[in-house]
Amino acid sequence: MSNLLPTTLRRLKRIPQNQSVWEGDRRPLVGMAEELDPDTFEGNGDCIIWVDGTEGVVRAMDVVSPEMGVEAVARTLLRAMENPHNPARQSRPQKIVVRDREIQFFLRGALQNLDIAIEYVSELPIIDELFRGFEQMSQTRPPKLPPQYAQQLQEAAYEIWDIAPWDFFADHQIISIQLNQWDVTTLYVSIMGMLGREYGLLFYRSLESLKRFRATVLTEHSVEQLERAFLSQDCWFVNFETDNEDFDPEEGDLEDLPLSDIYPLFGSVHPYEGMRPFLGEEEAIAVYVALKALATFMRSKQKELDIEEDELPALKKRCRIALPKNGKPKQTVSVEVATLPDLASELLDMAEMPEELNSSGMAMSIHDDLVPDRSLVSLGALPWEQVTEIRNHGKKYYQSQGATELGNEFPVVIVQTSRPKAKVLIEKIQECGGLQAICFNPGEDPFSEATYDLGLLQAGNNNLYLFGEFDADDSIHLKARKKWEQRIKKTQGYCGLIVAMGLKGSARGRPRLQDMMALFEAKALSPSDLGMGILQLMPQFGFELDF
Repeated sequence: MSNLLPTTLRRLKRIPQNQSVWEGDRRPLVGMAEELDPDTFEGNGDCIIWVDGTEGVVRAMDVVSPEMGVEAVARTLLRAMENPHNPARQSRPQKIVVRDREIQFFLRGALQNLDIAIEYVSELPIIDELFRGFEQMSQTRPPKLPPQYAQQLQEAAYEIWDIAPWDFFADHQIISIQLNQWDVTTLYVSIMGMLGREYGLLFYRSLESLKRFRATVLTEHSVEQLERAFLSQDCWFVNFETDNEDFDPEEGDLEDLPLSDIYPLFGSVHPYEGMRPFLGEEEAIAVYVALKALATFMRSKQKELDIEEDELPALKKRCRIALPKNGKPKQTVSVEVATLPDLASELLDMAEMPEELNSSGMAMSIHDDLVPDRSLVSLGALPWEQVTEIRNHGKKYYQSQGATELGNEFPVVIVQTSRPKAKVLIEKIQECGGLQAICFNPGEDPFSEATYDLGLLQAGNNNLYLFGEFDADDSIHLKARKKWEQRIKKTQGYCGLIVAMGLKGSARGRPRLQDMMALFEAKALSPSDLGMGILQLMPQFGFELDF
C-alpha cells in the first residue's frame, strides 16, 4: 500500500477541519446508472459516494469499473475534501464512517497523520436512503416500449431492416402514410441510410415540422443552432444501432454486420418535450402500423422502385394493417401510402447551393463543402497497371474522360477519408455531373499577405470546389507540384481524382489499391485556362475574385 506523498499531506492539512462526520461507501449500480447520467455511466459499474452526514450533502461521487481497486475510494475522498460538489466547500472531516472493513483498514493507512478518525459501522443511513431513492426511480421509470407491444414493434422494425428502404429512397424523398387515427392524420417519413452512415426512419407528424427542420439545418451551422433545430422537430423515430465494440462507424457500414448485432431504438422528438427514448401505448400502435404499412408498400412496389431514375416515381397503395395483438379480437385499419415526387423536388431544390459562377465580371465564390473535413489530400501518381485494374473492377466507380497510357504514371489527386464519407463524396460528384477538370490557382490573404496554391475541382455543372489550400512557399508542396506538371505534360493534360478509404487504418496516408473506391479521370487546367486571376480570401464569403 502506498502512502500519500508528503506534499499531498501538507496540502490536505492546510484545508480547514470541522466537526463533521462523513459517510463513505462503494456499491454496485445494478442498472441504476441511467438515473445518474445515462450518457456517461454504464449499469455494470460501482458507485463510490462520500456524503457529509452533518450537513446532509453529497460531496463527491464517481462511477468506476468493478475491477478497480480500493485506491479509487481514496481518490474520490480526496476530491470530496479539495473539490467537492456545490454547494459544499473545502473541508476536512473529523471522522469518517464506512461499512466495509477493507475500506476502513486501507484508509487508516493511507490517511494517517491527517487527524481523521476512521470507523466501521454496520449501516450508513444517509447513503442507504440515497440508494433506496435510486432504486425507486429505476423501478418507476416507464419502459421504452409498452410491454404488450414491444416484441411486435421490434419484429416490425427488423422487417424494415430486411427490406432496406434506404436502398431505394434518399432522405429528401418523403413517403406519406395516411393514418387518420390516434390524433394523427398523415405521417411524413424520411428514410435515412442511402449514404451508408445512419440507418433509420423519421415519422414527422406534420409537413410543416419537416420543412422547417430542413430549412433550418441548411441555414444554421453552429452546434447550438443545430441542436436547437433537432429538438424543435415533431416526429417519432426508429434508429438502428449496434453494441458491437469492434465496429467503427467512421470506417464500417452497419449493413455489413450480422443481424444479431443490430437492434432498433424507438423514441419521439417534440419542441416541448425534447427527445425521449420511449413510446406511449398509442404512439407504439401508430408506429407499428406505419412500419407494417411501409413494409407492405415496399414489397408491392419494388419493381417500380428498382429502376435507376433521377426523379421519384408517383406511386400509391391502400392497404389494411392488423393492429398489434394485445389479447383483444383482431382489428384492422385502412392505411394509404404514397410517394411525394413534388415534395422531393422541393426539398432537393432547398438543399442545392445557388449558382454563383457567372460571366458578368462579378465576384465568384468557390464552394468548400465537397471534400469531407479532416480528409487527407495529396498529389501522387498511379502506375498504369493499377489504373487498368480500377477500370476493370466491378465494385469500384470509374469515370472515363478518354485518357490513354502516355508516360510512366497517371497523375492523381488522392482524397483519403472514411468509407462512409468516401461513398458520400463519390455520390456528390456524380450528382454534380461528374468531374470535369482539376486545377491549381493562386490565392492570397490580403490581411496576412500569405499566398496559397488553391487546389480546385471543376464539376460537370461548372461549379468549382476547393479540395486543398497549400502554402505557396512550402518546399514539399512545390516539389509535388513540379512532378505533377511534368506528368501532366506526358499524359497530354489528363489527370485523375482517387477517392479512398482507410483514414484510420494502417493505410493512412498511403492508400492501397483495395482502399481506392473511385477513379475520376479529368483534364488538367492552368490558371490562365480559368481566367480568374489571384483569388482573395474574404472572411465572410470564401475565396472571391478581386477586380
